[in-house]
Amino acid sequence: MAKKFYVLDTSVYLTDYRAIFSYGNNDIIIPLVVLEELDNCKKRPNGVGVNARSIIRTLDELREKGNFQKGIRIRKGAGLCFTKAPDLSELPTGFSPTIADHQIIATALTIKKEFPERKVIVASNDINLRIKCDAVGLSAEGYKTEKVIKTAHELYNGFAKVLVDDQIIDRFYAGEQIFLSDAVDEKPELYANQFVMLVSSSNEKKTAITRFIDTLIPFKKIPDRKEEDGWGINPKNKEQNFALDLLLDPEIPIVSLIGKAGSGKTLCALAAGLQQVMGEDSVYNRMIVSRPIMPMGKDLGYLPGTMEEKMAPWLAPIQDNLRFLFGDDSLMLYQYMQKKIIEIEALTYIRGRSIQKAYIIIDECQNLTRHEIKTILTRVGHGSKIVLTGDIEQIDNVNIDETSNGLTYAIEKLKPYDITGHITFLKGERSKVATLTSKVL
Repeated sequence: MAKKFYVLDTSVYLTDYRAIFSYGNNDIIIPLVVLEELDNCKKRPNGVGVNARSIIRTLDELREKGNFQKGIRIRKGAGLCFTKAPDLSELPTGFSPTIADHQIIATALTIKKEFPERKVIVASNDINLRIKCDAVGLSAEGYKTEKVIKTAHELYNGFAKVLVDDQIIDRFYAGEQIFLSDAVDEKPELYANQFVMLVSSSNEKKTAITRFIDTLIPFKKIPDRKEEDGWGINPKNKEQNFALDLLLDPEIPIVSLIGKAGSGKTLCALAAGLQQVMGEDSVYNRMIVSRPIMPMGKDLGYLPGTMEEKMAPWLAPIQDNLRFLFGDDSLMLYQYMQKKIIEIEALTYIRGRSIQKAYIIIDECQNLTRHEIKTILTRVGHGSKIVLTGDIEQIDNVNIDETSNGLTYAIEKLKPYDITGHITFLKGERSKVATLTSKVL
């Protein structure tokens, strides 16, 4: 098969800094304007900045092995990596040479003219850039990040219904131990800590809510949670009750919760955390809450002040939930934060840490990449629990989508393991306004 040239635009590297290793024996072209854009992104205090800095370091390591103008072997068995300045005279009329995307197109057209016998493909996550490439006769494709599911509807939701004989449900409520092999002849595909509704085959309204752990362990009965179990929070639907069951179980150190805005993901996670950090039978020494810095709409830019003052706008939603849970006793919340029993910080500052004996909440995880979620999970030390929350329908990171974000990746990859649990929230409980708008807008 003939070797191809792949011209990678900036969005590809900001999604996956290891992208140059993904194209086999084909050659990679880096337009000079891409290097400039990466330099402009490297100081951003989020995953975009991390990826920009990482690809710059990767390119610097390659630079020590040769010359980018002549081409440097990326690794054994891979193609060469070149930097290339564009011949702007190749741009069609109407394409401004001052626009970065147009310089990338000009670079691809320059390569195509110099090597007419080889195919040139522009790889970009920018749909509009791909359309422009098509308009000028260039082949273009999106960057093929690893997708664990094809569509968002395939995402594991942590819940299943199983049809059983009527007497199975009677025996379950009578206190008998019911195993999966007792309930069904043909075993359905269930995962560890998946919630299962046993439904009577003779009366669909006759059900039992359980948690499946393993074929050798009986179905676990899900208790009706009281307010004192979750720091004054009474679950308003079965999904919230399922979530608290996972959150309050110290044997499950990784819990993921997804759902629409206002469904109670963050509130349940915080309430369970407070109960286990400051309750009578405390399990963890402190609670750490963090979220990625990802603006909705136009970024306000760098803010003045101390680190705490800079982070205040980003962490305000977490503060709102904590104030609700503490009620009128905001002084107590302040004291706990001063003593570092409750820590609220930017995700950037979690990198490099090893966090022991702590209850960790990472909010808005849908804005994280696969690499970032892996980096965060590897920070979890002995005796700690981590909770990942997010809404995959509200992604502000332009470099990922519902099927390629880090939260989706973690849910799908971790679902077979018994130290993890997941549930998808279905109902909005914040207000009628929030519930309605999340459905129809």
